Amino acid sequence: MTLTPDIRWIDTPEALDAACAEVAQAEVIALDTEFFREKTFHPVPALIQFSAGGPAWLVDPLAVDCTEAFRRLLGEGPLKLLHASSEDLEVLAHWADMAVAPLVDTQVAQALLGEDPAMGYQRLVQHWTGEVLPKDETRSDWLQRPLSDAQCLYAALDVVFLLKVWEHQREALDRLDRRGWLEADCRELLAQALRSEETDGQWYRRHRQLWRLSPRQIEAYRLLTTWREGEARRRNLPRGWLVNDRVLFGIAERMPESRYQLAEVEDIKPSLIKRDGDTLMELVKQARQCEAESLPPALPSPMAGEYKRRMKALKRVVNEHAERLGVAPEVLMRRRDLEALVAADLADEPLPLPEGWRGECLAAPLQQALEEVEVE
Repeated sequence: MTLTPDIRWIDTPEALDAACAEVAQAEVIALDTEFFREKTFHPVPALIQFSAGGPAWLVDPLAVDCTEAFRRLLGEGPLKLLHASSEDLEVLAHWADMAVAPLVDTQVAQALLGEDPAMGYQRLVQHWTGEVLPKDETRSDWLQRPLSDAQCLYAALDVVFLLKVWEHQREALDRLDRRGWLEADCRELLAQALRSEETDGQWYRRHRQLWRLSPRQIEAYRLLTTWREGEARRRNLPRGWLVNDRVLFGIAERMPESRYQLAEVEDIKPSLIKRDGDTLMELVKQARQCEAESLPPALPSPMAGEYKRRMKALKRVVNEHAERLGVAPEVLMRRRDLEALVAADLADEPLPLPEGWRGECLAAPLQQALEEVEVE
């Protein structure tokens, strides 16, 4: 395949609608975006690329708003291909105010074929086509205008080769009878993208040291991260620019009752205390006054023997099935999902066993492994 694709620049609504009309009957459309978000919470769209096997269309979102024709293209009809799609879906959701469906993520597809579950686009293209794509423009300024010829080529190749990669992946998935697995995983990707702005209160669960906190401290950390999520969106600032996880965790640990105690939290900035100190103190106060029955449960220590035995048993099951299927263990189950299983078992609560195709492979053996640990 040539490395000099037909590139078409779009900076008017009329040109965008004409391009959409050309590809509307295609079976598959490759999509990609370039964006900037170093100083903002929400990504700033800098370029939207798409191709259906003919020209590579480069849409300038700084010059043209999304049109109804492009929204229809995103939400109906052709299958949309993206690679490592989570941030692209966010960019498109903000620019087009539209969810992308149906979707195939070629990184997810590659993981189900037994390759690196986080394979980058350049490696993916080389793996399936033998072509070596340029990498020089990866971190260039996509907000500059005009874009250089090298930038335009780089952006166009991001969608041109995606179609060829999918042809190979689709054949391989069909041979393994895993196309249904991919479709299910991509539906979940879309569901996660749609849920992302509705789960502000769940950010606290991501902290790896949450088990060190008491239920009341966990509630404080939950309130603090929920506040930070809302404020970061409202002020359009990166989370860490507002206040990082380490400082919020330190506040939850200390549960300060005065500004003096708040100032003693490690790495807290005076500017944060001056600007948001009263709010932080009020959130800690809410956690301190929360009724005991409304507090989150305490989390088990991963250092405890009973925890380690269960985790070891679960990992053994996942590793054995991953080896049999020829995929990486983390493709079958993430560590946080294994931790949730262990915590539920130790608390004698219903087990959050995997569902769908993963459940068919793993639910019964995982439950059996935990039962065997309990009778040891």
